[in-house]
Amino acid sequence: MKKTKFGMITLLAALVLGACGQSNEGGTGSTDTGESSSDAAASDIGTMPLAVVNDGEVMDGGTLDVAVVMDTQFQGLFQWEFYQDTYDNDFMLPSHEQLFLRDADFKIVDGGAADLDLDIENNIATITLRDDLKWSDGVDVTAEDVIFSYEVIGHKDYTGIRYDNTFTNVVGMEEYHNGDSDTISGITAVSDKVVEVEFKEMHPGMMQLGGGVWYSALPKHTFEGIEVADMESSDPVRSNPIGFGPYQMSNIVPGETVEYTPNEHYYGATPSLDKIVMRGVPSASINEALNAKQYDLALKMPTDTYDSYADTDGYQILGRPEQSYTYLGFKLGTWNEETNSVEYNPDAKMANKALRQAMGYAVDNDAIGERFYYGLRSNASTLIPPVYGSLHNSELEGYHLDLDRANQLLDDAGFIDVDGDGFREDPDGNKLTINFASMAGGETAQPLADYYVQQWQEIGLDVQYSTGRLIDFQAFYDKLKNDDPDIDVYLAAWGTGSDPSPTGLWGPNSAFNYTRYESDRNTELLAAIDSNDSFDEEKRKEAFDAWQEYMLEEAFGIPTLYRNQVLPISDRVANFTWAYDADHNPWATIGVTSESR
Repeated sequence: MKKTKFGMITLLAALVLGACGQSNEGGTGSTDTGESSSDAAASDIGTMPLAVVNDGEVMDGGTLDVAVVMDTQFQGLFQWEFYQDTYDNDFMLPSHEQLFLRDADFKIVDGGAADLDLDIENNIATITLRDDLKWSDGVDVTAEDVIFSYEVIGHKDYTGIRYDNTFTNVVGMEEYHNGDSDTISGITAVSDKVVEVEFKEMHPGMMQLGGGVWYSALPKHTFEGIEVADMESSDPVRSNPIGFGPYQMSNIVPGETVEYTPNEHYYGATPSLDKIVMRGVPSASINEALNAKQYDLALKMPTDTYDSYADTDGYQILGRPEQSYTYLGFKLGTWNEETNSVEYNPDAKMANKALRQAMGYAVDNDAIGERFYYGLRSNASTLIPPVYGSLHNSELEGYHLDLDRANQLLDDAGFIDVDGDGFREDPDGNKLTINFASMAGGETAQPLADYYVQQWQEIGLDVQYSTGRLIDFQAFYDKLKNDDPDIDVYLAAWGTGSDPSPTGLWGPNSAFNYTRYESDRNTELLAAIDSNDSFDEEKRKEAFDAWQEYMLEEAFGIPTLYRNQVLPISDRVANFTWAYDADHNPWATIGVTSESR
């Protein structure tokens, strides 16, 4: 097989120098041990605090400056029904509260903007809004707004990406979507503040936030006269969105900055700040900005440069496991807009699972996690992260570096170097060139992608970059969404949310299923996870285990890294928690104890 100029160990060490040696603070990673001066603290995310420690008296007023670390511009789709990526999600945190709170197991609990009751015997979910819940313009949030959210997502002209099995499970939704009914028969306004939603089937995921019962309401009065097809580009989404969170968006500079002022109609604690300013900041300049005390906290802080900011003067570091993972996806079909479903192509270039498995065994993700991310990422063994406890199958080993096994898989499947150029041809003897897409951004993106490519070349696969280079975040996902034929394999991330069910990414009716993989067996296994039978904890565990085994065998998506996240936060910030199970919206209570950082 073709050999690259670097051996595996030498290459990885060289990449570490490239990734870590040019950080803003000049920190270096050791090529001998793979450890940095901050490794011990970083490796144990459990030792990091979840809440800021500040006993000072909170000021009445002040401005909170927030950085969102991003190497692109945000899209600015500021309603839960339309947003598509994690950056818009971050910008909505102070202003667009969701209906429900969650506990430590990510299950919905009472006490938020609304309460949820599940009648499992009759397949009915009852959503009860708070009596004092109002939009930031002072208009009551009503049952009509909850129903409107379902109607928009279920409409045939809806341009977003939320319409999937979660919504087709609602009684009458498909008839409404197909135009056979003007209303959704399974949704009823019991009163101005109470909505009943009838489902075809209930499953335990509905107890989780985002797991089957939609978690949002949409202000119907602001969309009056706007057709569903035009909503995504409308003012109530782009330039003048309202929510019922503790703050309201008061000024938006598209793609760059959002300013917030207190929502005087908020049902919870009265916000103490005069203003929040949230700004997109490139990863290359965030360290310098923190050293200059320009921001009070930095969301989406890169973990590949952790050692360069871990001890920044004037900041505490919060830490928690992410509800997410990175994965290798293989393009195996297309998306059918008319049927809202995946169309799997058994003749796709990457359809041979031995080829996909071999690419998984060519990479050392353990070393990547340790050396590139200071232990803040680790090898992912399945597509169910361990943050979900027993639902993660800890007995499965997953993919790990095994070049002998990778080569044997390719040999046995008929991928042989026929013409002696060092690269394998496909089983029919045709030239095989695999196009790889990965995102630009940060110091590690290029050397990490180069490592993947060179490891695949190590097992005789001719892998080239789609477009010839790394791709901007927004363009990357646009290409995946539109099934760009120049992409055969891609490296992406998925935020799982609070529902561990994998259907939202890997289901046959999920627009996020960018691999476009579908099979009767996969659909059957996902259905078992999302079935009424899975209210039995033992059966639910069996269903999750069975799907994880199946996905490792089929390798339509190969997990690469589990992730942890860190949050630098100024010593002047008080009353903020980063815990998933906070019993209130933490943006409602956040404040500052001094005028300046």
